[in-house]
Amino acid sequence: MRLVDGDESLTLQPTSGKILRRTGGGKLLHDLNSYVLWRLILAGALGGIIGLERQLRHKPAGLRTNMLICFGAALFTIISYEMAGDVGGDHTRIAAQIIPGIGFIGAGVVIRERGAVLGITSAATIFVMASIGMAVGAGMLATAIFATLMVLIALVVIGFLEDRLGLQTRLMTFQLSAQGHDDLLIPAHRVVEQTGIRARRWQTHKDDGILIIDFEAEITYPQERDLLTKFGALNAKVEVRPLHG
Repeated sequence: MRLVDGDESLTLQPTSGKILRRTGGGKLLHDLNSYVLWRLILAGALGGIIGLERQLRHKPAGLRTNMLICFGAALFTIISYEMAGDVGGDHTRIAAQIIPGIGFIGAGVVIRERGAVLGITSAATIFVMASIGMAVGAGMLATAIFATLMVLIALVVIGFLEDRLGLQTRLMTFQLSAQGHDDLLIPAHRVVEQTGIRARRWQTHKDDGILIIDFEAEITYPQERDLLTKFGALNAKVEVRPLHG
């Protein structure tokens, strides 16, 4: 079916559903086809898989963030290619702006809190998800799927090994409390020094005759278990919580 509007003619292809615009003898594709549609769906799905892992671990960039980043990167890559093919120019001009643009988003999830830098892994994940979205948009579907599997291995498998082997540290806050135990501070200091942990922000106060000691330390899981065992020997109540979830 062909529609004529002044100097332009629009042709609808029933088999593919594409609309072709003829101007000056050239053909410009302006409609969504099934190949582009499936690429966008795949980009959203790959971003959702990684985002779900981040969401379940309560990280700053979760399901929606990673899904939208991957989808948007794929869409910008497709637009860059289509616009360059339609009107001429560099096919990578728009896509190239994704890299500096995604840097601003990644910087937003990095937090420096009390001497510790948090969110580096989330920022790196955002950067990689943008590259996966670009790969999908460029039609490198197998590469994008393989890259997603590698990201999952890095986040889940290697993360598990880090926890089991005690390689990953977390910034934790400790609170010790004991009633009628005014000299708890000295034994607590001794326990921390024996464990080889650098604790900071020591604070002590009393509440209804109960001595309360607070401090922070960046520790691994084995060190945390060791501290809890030794603090338990002091007959003190111990509460431990991460500084950030």
